Amino acid sequence: MRRSALVTGSSRGIGRAIATALAREGWPVCVNYLERRDDAQRLVSQLRAQGLAAMAIQADVADRKAVESMVQTASETLGPVELLVNNAGISHQGLFQDVDDGLWSRLLAVNLTGPRNAVQAVLPHMLGEKRGCIINISSIWGLRGGSCEVAYACTKAGIIGLTRSLALELAPSGIRVNCVAPGCVETDMVRVLGEETRAMLVEETPLGRLGKPEDIAGAVSFLASEQAGFITGQVLTADGGFVV
Repeated sequence: MRRSALVTGSSRGIGRAIATALAREGWPVCVNYLERRDDAQRLVSQLRAQGLAAMAIQADVADRKAVESMVQTASETLGPVELLVNNAGISHQGLFQDVDDGLWSRLLAVNLTGPRNAVQAVLPHMLGEKRGCIINISSIWGLRGGSCEVAYACTKAGIIGLTRSLALELAPSGIRVNCVAPGCVETDMVRVLGEETRAMLVEETPLGRLGKPEDIAGAVSFLASEQAGFITGQVLTADGGFVV
């Protein structure tokens, strides 16, 4: 039976690298995006040019109905989703007392409710087949906290709790649930912090560099592979030694 992978928020950055890596490993991949249609279509075209199966679907992960529709379309076109990577997320830098209701709600909706929506959409098939793999993308800030990123860190800590608890619940059904916690990676999310902050982060990273999206994709690929068949409920930190 054909099966597919869904990577949320995969038109650019870490998600794009993950989708690319999984496609090259033989997974038909659904590239999810919210606004960057051109980037998503460009990635799909590049993958198809390499003889790989891919499609792009627009959906706001915070919208349950949109996610359900996306999973149904991806399953009908590429094969049932048996690998879900919850990568879509938004960040915010600023003082906690300045986080208003709208911002707080949106961060929770995308970063925590989004994964909930996606997991619940793919679970019926996975439970029926008694197999599947779910990989959530958290952050080192979800492990150690981050000043001026309180709301973001809260959502990423929640992802870790979701991973560990869901892993226990789904293990009897043969479904593995793991998490990757990236450190400071060369993406738009880090670039907006400015060159001075970027240089400071490089200095604080024991390996002496920021991560690349491909570094995180490699971790995801491992957890999705049969080599990780006895691994569930774990948080794999890929941060160059930032958190030890």
